[in-house]
Amino acid sequence: MEKETFNIPNISCGHCVMAVKNELNELAGVVNVEGDPRTKNVTVEYEEPASVEQIKAKLQEINYPVQ
Repeated sequence: MEKETFNIPNISCGHCVMAVKNELNELAGVVNVEGDPRTKNVTVEYEEPASVEQIKAKLQEINYPVQ
C-alpha cells in the first residue's frame, strides 16, 4: 500500500474535502482519503491499479489541481 500527501490550494472548507474524497474514492485502488481544509492537504492511501498520476489527473479534472 502506498500513501501520498497532496497540497491542493483550492480546498477552502469541509465541503471541498468531501468533494475530493467522493471523487477519489471512485478510483479503483484508492483505499482511504483524508483531508484538512486548514492545511489544504489531502492524504491518499492507495494500491494497484491506482497511481499518483491517475490521482493527480482526477484532481485536475474536478478543479482541485495539485500545487
